[in-house]
Amino acid sequence: MSSGAVLVFGGTSDARFICQILDEHRILYTLSVATAVGEALAGKIGGQIRIGRIDSAEIADFLVSHAVRWVIDASHPYAELLSRNITQACEIAGVTLSRYQRRSELHDLEHPLLHKVANLQAACTVAQKFGPRVLLTTGSKELAAYQQGLPGKTLLARVLPTSEVMAECEALGLGVDNIIALRGPFSAEFNAATYDFCSPDVVITKESGAEGGYLDKVNPALVRGIPCVVVTRPQPLVSGPELLESREDVSRRVTRWLQERK
Repeated sequence: MSSGAVLVFGGTSDARFICQILDEHRILYTLSVATAVGEALAGKIGGQIRIGRIDSAEIADFLVSHAVRWVIDASHPYAELLSRNITQACEIAGVTLSRYQRRSELHDLEHPLLHKVANLQAACTVAQKFGPRVLLTTGSKELAAYQQGLPGKTLLARVLPTSEVMAECEALGLGVDNIIALRGPFSAEFNAATYDFCSPDVVITKESGAEGGYLDKVNPALVRGIPCVVVTRPQPLVSGPELLESREDVSRRVTRWLQERK
């Protein structure tokens, strides 16, 4: 295998294809994920897998102790704290950092019922204007904050079907009528059927890109006259040639990495 350790931060399906590209080039790497769900999304890969949340000091220690020369941040686009910690650790350790973030589809669609907001608080402010049934397709991490920001609303949460997530939902008082436990991404037809079944007054979602089925979530709702509130992504901390937005970008960067190591 090629010399020179690489550390990939994952937790989404994007990390899997990055690891597969590294495997094709026989590059040594470690994939760092926060939970067992991230490990499952990675599937069968050739690198080592590290499971558990990690702060900036721990990342810096890992970079030094494992002689890491290149970090690829393929963490969730909304995991702002982790990306900040990764950036800080790479600066401290003097390690090259690339950021993978799937291409945005935010500007591919405009509609009077499509409301683009910068954060959770703004999403709650917009959603308050509509009826009582709010469908959240934003994951489980911020359910408590949405519950606090949308008092008096009936929250319908589409979340991953894991025991940990179910326990979180139950702890917040969400029952069987409030939880839709499924793993996406979902087709437009599936989302349409979900909207017909749930009859939400408003949908709150995130800018998940084509891989996350963004347009397939939004379009069926708009066709049905259901308002959609989209929480936009935070700006990536990496720019220029180290910001990767496609498989082709990753492949080219890997090739360049191998050339730089010669």
